[in-house]
Amino acid sequence: MKTLVIIPSRMSATRLPGKPLLKINDISIISTVYKKAVEANIGDVIVATEDQEIIDDVELNGGNAILTDNTHKTGTDRIFQAFERYNEKNIDLVMNLQGDEPMINIEDIKNLNDKSCLEKSNMSTLAAKIKSKEDYKNSNVVKVETYEELNNKNFPTAVNFERIINQNIENIYHHLGIYCYSVDTLQRFINLSQSEREKNSKLEQLRALDNGIKINVSLAKNTPIGVDTMEDYMAIKKILEYKN
Repeated sequence: MKTLVIIPSRMSATRLPGKPLLKINDISIISTVYKKAVEANIGDVIVATEDQEIIDDVELNGGNAILTDNTHKTGTDRIFQAFERYNEKNIDLVMNLQGDEPMINIEDIKNLNDKSCLEKSNMSTLAAKIKSKEDYKNSNVVKVETYEELNNKNFPTAVNFERIINQNIENIYHHLGIYCYSVDTLQRFINLSQSEREKNSKLEQLRALDNGIKINVSLAKNTPIGVDTMEDYMAIKKILEYKN
């Protein structure tokens, strides 16, 4: 099966505008993520963006990027337009990789792709073990409930996604915003109306569950820190520049 990795990115993030071009080890965050996706070696990689500055940066660092419209409501709409403009006929899976997670584990990317191919999954994602009790009540930490306990070998489906959840419920994990879609599922998904639960929770994946699309979940080795604030950026910059 052939996979295309698409990384949606834009300059106008609400909490930290311009974050894709913030630099770590003299390379922008978006180009750092791009290089990790290439290193995973699961298929071609492109960045989907409405901003010419991001395209210029990605291409300067040897990557490929596609200009998309600036009217998209969601990242999934953006990746679908990029997929269409990429115009490659033999793609089976499209992986949506977040552009603000420069610490994403390459093995996690590979495992999600491998399991999705093996199981011929329509839609799949990653989740990690929850680190602290505070995370259950932290609305910025999205939780996923699975039908069975996650381990390194299985690939169970998701029951639900929520922002705040009772920690006494079994099989609750920290959801990581990475998705792998079959092309047919991606096309179907972007043509569905937003569900009420999606609008209320601002969780796009609930649209899939509310329309009968099963989402398989793979256990991630670790929880990458996303760059949402300047504090996040400084923390990640310190870790990665120290490693280097």
